[in-house]
Amino acid sequence: MPLRPAREADLDTIIELIHGLAEYEREPGAVTLDREQLRTHLFGDRPYAEVMLAETAAGESAGFALFFHNFSTWTGKPGIYLEDLFVRPEFRGHGYGKALLVELARLAVERGCGRFEWSVLDWNEPSIAFYKALGAVPMDEWTTHRVTGEALHALANRGTKPADQAHGRALPPPYTQH
Repeated sequence: MPLRPAREADLDTIIELIHGLAEYEREPGAVTLDREQLRTHLFGDRPYAEVMLAETAAGESAGFALFFHNFSTWTGKPGIYLEDLFVRPEFRGHGYGKALLVELARLAVERGCGRFEWSVLDWNEPSIAFYKALGAVPMDEWTTHRVTGEALHALANRGTKPADQAHGRALPPPYTQH
């Protein structure tokens, strides 16, 4: 089963697979990515994520895994976080999903990671059963929290208001990405 790291030339295929995942997750209108920003974030000078592609013997894209490193302070080691795993419907049940997970687990071990983790939608029973069969353990006591859009900007600007300074909070210098 051919697996390989994605190259910049695969960008359109990656975007197509992302849209396929969004349809599967019942959120086809939720994809708002900008092609050039995605290209920069995956293949620029400072990549934020990596993509592993699964292909058929004929070279057709069957699926993908998009992942990045996180860090555990408790283990003092990096981990791999799987953001997205998607196999096209016509290729499901042929081992592509398992092959992608095995490859990412192999990378995690090779890179000295202490964890390999991901989230799954509560309604996605087939995937939950699949992950459990591979040895994954659900983290039932943890709830993911997310801040996006307007709420993200409001939170980011919270420390710049005079009221925060008046309450004696030390304000960090603004973060500038280089």
